[in-house]
Amino acid sequence: MKVGKIAVLGAGNMGGSIVRGIIKSGYLDASAIYVADPREKVLEEFSKRGVHTFKNNADAVKPADLVIFAVKPYHIETVISEVKPALTSGKILVSIVTGINLNQLSTLAGDEMDIFRAMPNTAIAIQESMTCIAANGNSGKSLDIVKELFDQLGKTVVIDEDLMAAATVLASCGTAFALRYVRAAMQGGIEMGFGAEMAQFITAQTVMGAVKLILNTGNHPEREIDKVTTPRGITITGINEMEHQGFSSAVIQGLIASFEKIEGKM
Repeated sequence: MKVGKIAVLGAGNMGGSIVRGIIKSGYLDASAIYVADPREKVLEEFSKRGVHTFKNNADAVKPADLVIFAVKPYHIETVISEVKPALTSGKILVSIVTGINLNQLSTLAGDEMDIFRAMPNTAIAIQESMTCIAANGNSGKSLDIVKELFDQLGKTVVIDEDLMAAATVLASCGTAFALRYVRAAMQGGIEMGFGAEMAQFITAQTVMGAVKLILNTGNHPEREIDKVTTPRGITITGINEMEHQGFSSAVIQGLIASFEKIEGKM
């Protein structure tokens, strides 16, 4: 079942990326999207694309079948309070707000509402997001609708809510972590003699190819690594040096540090 009209409350980096991704996918016409944001410049951009734009959150929510909350965590209580009179029966609520759980959302919006948490990443703007979805107890009938929407914008998995913090680190923060590797590899390429643009292109294409090997074959990364690590070869020499310098440990510790922070342990 396809959703008819969508409201996005907050069109910052992630909310704006969702809107752009929906338009780019062709899944919904721009005229079926309602955006609310306090910034005039942001509203102008989406208005030019044919999106309905509002400064008042409730005005965006009223005609929508599905409402995406894409505001800062410290704004969510105020925003839900503003729009609650417009949260009529049958509307589906999706929060991409970090750190606000389903119980909190249900308390704010109403226990009877179909409520989801979704954690996409910014690649949603080009329909390449990894989006993790968790649902409250009311949401079985709406899950297919929410999943179908985010399936237009990349890949989705449905997870238990207690994994949402880990999903945020692995899938959302993970974009930045992966890009930091790309930057480091570029810098190495420049030191070896490539110009910056060529080093970026070679690195990006190499990383994309490596990832597609895993996605297309389902192979463990080590199996693909074994194919290019010949005895006494240059690849194994490089890998071993990276490991001596703490490469894998640094990545794992970075993930755990982010996870502990989002869990309130730091």
